[in-house]
Parts: sequence; structure tokens; C-alpha cells
Amino acid sequence: MSERITVFLVDDHELARAGVRSLIKDRFDVVGEADNADAAIEMIGERLPQVVLLDVHLPGGGGRRVAAEVSQAHPEVRMLALSVSEDPGDVGAVVGAGALGYLLKSAPRERLLEAIQHTAEGRAFFSPALAGFVLEEFPDAGGIGEDIRSLTPREAEVLRLIARGYTYRDIGERLFISVKTVESHVSSVLRKLHLSNRHQAADFAREHHLD
Repeated sequence: MSERITVFLVDDHELARAGVRSLIKDRFDVVGEADNADAAIEMIGERLPQVVLLDVHLPGGGGRRVAAEVSQAHPEVRMLALSVSEDPGDVGAVVGAGALGYLLKSAPRERLLEAIQHTAEGRAFFSPALAGFVLEEFPDAGGIGEDIRSLTPREAEVLRLIARGYTYRDIGERLFISVKTVESHVSSVLRKLHLSNRHQAADFAREHHLD
């Protein structure tokens, strides 16, 4: 049985940390918590978790400072921003400082678990609503561009048709493939782009002008 991924929580709200801890404790090991940048930087250096869940707004310099100093001193520690903020300035600051992904606190539990797993494996994970901005501002940060480029030509075509509102049956007829094959392509697209359903895929395609 493989060892569990270790996670460190950084948030200045105790209830927020408690909530996240309760959501992830069955899957991951929480090895520490901090409520400000100074304590976070010191404790992360001592405990060297695999993943840091990092709030953006913190006393002592914010998540940007934590991301910058930890990524420089301990590049093996991977950071995932977890915030209520959708402000492009906040996203850009923490990603530019070294965070591998950015997840909104409104995300469901399964998306949070998936995001932690991806981050631990060195793969990017961004809330769909933020993916367009990140790709535009940081084309090489976190691998969103690579995610898009990983689609096969047929998967990209299926994604475009989904964005245009076609049903699976319509897509099958246009591409001369079965509905089952369309469903298989859609599943692959969702997996590669870290999305949950066809509606998110359609939104993603439109945001990236893939339609």
C-alpha cells in the first residue's frame, strides 16, 4: 500500500482550515497548519509536505510571499492556492510566485481531492472559471497549454462541437462514429482538461476560443 500524500494547510481562518481538514483527512495526511506567512514558511521548511494548500490573503505578506519563498528554498514542495478570490491580480500573483494551481473554495470535495492529487504529481489544476486567464497570462505555467495540446484531433473536434451545442447523437452523425465512441472521446477530454461534465467542457472551449 502506497504512502499517503502529506498536506500542509495555510489559512488565517481557523474554521476554514478545520473544514478543509475534515474534507481531506480520509484521503491525505495533514501534517501541519499555519495562519500567517511567517509561521507557514518556517513550518513548511521543517515538515516538507508534498502539497501546501495556500490561501491568497494572509497576514505577513500573503500567499504570494509564501509561494515565492517556499518554491525557492524547497522546490520539491508543491503549492496549490485555495481561495474565494477570482480576481486576476490574486491569481496572477500566486501563480507567478510558484503555485502550481489555483482552486476556488466553492469547489466540491471531489474536485479538491483531485486537485491535491494532481498537484502532488506535479500537474497543474485550475478552476475552470480561471483557466482562460491563466493560459493567456502564463502559457507555460502549470501546463494548461500542454493539457489542451494533449487532445487528439478527434477529441478537439468533439470538444468544438460540444461548445457549439451539438448533442452526442448529432456529433456522432457528423463525424460518422457511434454515440458510444463520442462518449468515450468526451470522457477523455474531461480527464485531460480536469473538468467534471460536458457543460464545463463547453464553457472551457468558448473561453479558449476553441469553438
